[in-house]
Amino acid sequence: MRLTVKDVMTRTVVAVYDSAPFKEIVRRMQEYRVSAVPVVDERGHIVGVVSEGDLILKEDSHLEGDGHLFESRHRKVDRGKHAGFVAAELMTSPAITIGPNAPLGDAATLMHRHAIKRLPVVGDAGEVLGIVSRADLLKVFLRDDAEIAAEVREDIIRRTLWIDPSTIRVVVHDGVVELEGQIERRSLIPVLVGLVQSAEGVVGVEDRLSFLVDDTAPPSELPLPWTAITPGPGR
Repeated sequence: MRLTVKDVMTRTVVAVYDSAPFKEIVRRMQEYRVSAVPVVDERGHIVGVVSEGDLILKEDSHLEGDGHLFESRHRKVDRGKHAGFVAAELMTSPAITIGPNAPLGDAATLMHRHAIKRLPVVGDAGEVLGIVSRADLLKVFLRDDAEIAAEVREDIIRRTLWIDPSTIRVVVHDGVVELEGQIERRSLIPVLVGLVQSAEGVVGVEDRLSFLVDDTAPPSELPLPWTAITPGPGR
């Protein structure tokens, strides 16, 4: 069974209202030792996120005063945060969020793409259900080697591909899965390797598989000696 965001997220969420003053936000971050907090409205729906990066702009003296005519949009946003007093003026909005049923890979992709360490997990109405962090996503790699090997043999090899697991040797060490044995068709090898690689907690796959039939080779274009040649018109 594939893990989803709700399986690894932290359900206790430190959040602030959009009316929370600057010092209260700093105090809550220090108290709970977090680098960012979701910002919610009076209904509890997420409207943004305030991070240490947003708050530190208060110390940037280069953002004081009025901007010039050709100032970039990013610079204008930073200038507004520098002058802000409450969460609604300091936050980054809209918030980058994820749903509770999303695969862990989707969360990892969002974190990498947006260079963030934590993702608020929200429900259909925008209510905050939890927080997922990079550390949460890495928990899957603590999975026991024997558990991974059992899943590869029973769930992937036997139930998914209908291959007799006794024909393939599966050894797992520190999350690296070694596959050795003979498969009937060559085309099944990348399928098997791909399924194993996507299993929870797998760090890598060492493919030492062989095959009986190469069903990936293109058919020969040379006519066989006994192939009949049909005469064309007028012959």
